[in-house]
Amino acid sequence: MDHSAKQGQSDSQKIRISSGGISGTVADPKIIFKAALEHNASSIVLVHNHPSANLKPSKSDLDITHKLKNAGTMLEIPVLDHLIFGDEGYLSFADEGLL
Repeated sequence: MDHSAKQGQSDSQKIRISSGGISGTVADPKIIFKAALEHNASSIVLVHNHPSANLKPSKSDLDITHKLKNAGTMLEIPVLDHLIFGDEGYLSFADEGLL
């Protein structure tokens, strides 16, 4: 799972947090927010792909997004969006009202 650490309006960084196999990966909130804190992020955007090309969020996707959103609120590092990319396009949790 990648996230972009925004340090102001014009400065962002892409940081690879984990790399998984075909069936999944580990998205540890402690590791994600450690990276955000180390880069002085003011917000984050979560990004991952679905190799199956199915853009529908899994229960795990929904659960981790909710957990990360709550953690971000507590740390004052809001999760602005969670994007899922597939072969035919992408899904934005923010655009779909899932954040």
